[in-house]
Amino acid sequence: MADEDDLIRRFTRTDLDDNIPPPHIDRSTWAEVVSGRTEDENHEEKSSRIGTYYDGGLQKKNRHDWQEEQCHQEVAANSDGWETAGASHSRNPNKYHKVPNEQSQSYKRHPSEQVYADEMPDDIDIEPTEKELSDLSKACNKLWELDLNRLVPGQDYEIDCGEGKKPWQEGDVAQNSLFCWVSEDVFKKPTYARFCDLLDNYNPNQRSNEVVTSEEKHEETAFVEEISRTAPIKYLHKYLVAKGLVSYHYEGFKRKMKSLWFDLFDRSGTFNSSSAFEHVFVGEVKQRQTKEVSGFHNWIAFYLEEAKGRIDYQGYIFPRKRRQIPASETQLLTIQFAWSGVLKSLSSTLIGVSPEFEIALYTLCFYGGEQDNHIELGPYNVNMKCYRLEGEKIGSAFPIAEN
Repeated sequence: MADEDDLIRRFTRTDLDDNIPPPHIDRSTWAEVVSGRTEDENHEEKSSRIGTYYDGGLQKKNRHDWQEEQCHQEVAANSDGWETAGASHSRNPNKYHKVPNEQSQSYKRHPSEQVYADEMPDDIDIEPTEKELSDLSKACNKLWELDLNRLVPGQDYEIDCGEGKKPWQEGDVAQNSLFCWVSEDVFKKPTYARFCDLLDNYNPNQRSNEVVTSEEKHEETAFVEEISRTAPIKYLHKYLVAKGLVSYHYEGFKRKMKSLWFDLFDRSGTFNSSSAFEHVFVGEVKQRQTKEVSGFHNWIAFYLEEAKGRIDYQGYIFPRKRRQIPASETQLLTIQFAWSGVLKSLSSTLIGVSPEFEIALYTLCFYGGEQDNHIELGPYNVNMKCYRLEGEKIGSAFPIAEN
């Protein structure tokens, strides 16, 4: 599979870039990623840890063993079940990131014992038209229209794109964090809440095999059940049924979705070290000559990691056409960031879209499209990249802005 950064670079470089080789960029060792330390910080002892899970609800264990305090955070619990994290105070002193505390214990029960949101209203049209069945772009744009949980810039959240740069340029050109704030109500939405519950289930080291507990399997099943009640997933099912790609029976379709996104497979020569969900939404760290962030295309995971001080947003990547400089309302961005000291030189992400929309979009392109899928999503022209592993697994999926 081609390198994601190289692919995105082809769509973001200008003609002036052609003869300028990218410089070598030093990155932290894996030990530094895990501990959250750089060489200059090795003398500092920081004992706070996050990324924990409960094994069968009895014993609490460390999952990632990542440091919670990297930017001298001041964390204060408030009365509404949220924490205010001051990781970005020095970058944006007038705004605060808020991260949801651990979800209700009801989310940790067997999926059959949990309470889900109501089914979508009957008056929403989820029947694919003949034009949509014959044109993948129209079907993807229909998903965009059906994303009833997509957020509104300025109302549900605010971003600060900061300054731009070439993908090979070193240094941080963003004065502030990417996210200024996200409304507390966002993470009370059922699909958002269940999505967040999945993010601490993975080891980011691409060479470490994953061990999935029964509780984590319950979380996966419950997430699929929750999103299956929404319009984008119901439309996806009807579309794939019409194409003869999945079973008419909805329960069988949900099992197929769970398998597609959460079944483990080998990556980087390591047994059961990855899944489609982990790679695309949560992110991994791979080892080449240096360590690099791989995947990690989801804005929710980005926001929560940034809120906890683990992400350093380093600026957006210049579009091909300089007049198309991103603004706070932009919902398709190509950015650069460091995740606990490990660089992601290029990453594209859809901002403010719902978890069910992204799952539906990537699944639709996986089953109904090709490796390159030139589509429209609302106001955006996108090349939706979709890579297969062994034919039936999603190796990666991410959008590239086409200007």
